[in-house]
Amino acid sequence: MTWLEAFKRIVRDRRGAVAVEFAILGPTLLTMMFFVVQVGFGMQNYNAMRSIASDVQRYAAVKYQASATGRPTNAQLQTYAATIATATPYNLKTAQFAATVVNATSRVTGATELTLTITYNVPIISMIKSGTIPMTYTRPIFLTT
Repeated sequence: MTWLEAFKRIVRDRRGAVAVEFAILGPTLLTMMFFVVQVGFGMQNYNAMRSIASDVQRYAAVKYQASATGRPTNAQLQTYAATIATATPYNLKTAQFAATVVNATSRVTGATELTLTITYNVPIISMIKSGTIPMTYTRPIFLTT
């Protein structure tokens, strides 16, 4: 057998082609899969932040109108936000969650305006690197008597 015949035989041999193709494409596909999971996880946490802000706004409006003397303070609203954030259905991690409520200049006559800012550090899903991705959601809360 000449070297030309041996070369042709090697070129025609397809055994192991799948392993070589997977070695080339496998890491790319796994990276894309982790990226999709990370984006989905981030979207779920962002939607949780939005829902928590809505819950805090509802709670503040009900408590504010229920009693003129027993209105919730900004600190109580922050505590309420942290309480519901770590409970079901949101299950956010306490160490990575922060909520602040501050008085804002009211844009509506006869209303009190507060600004709720929620910050959450979304964990990175990776086998190589650990860390977080910070996300912030801000929402105005209008309260009337």
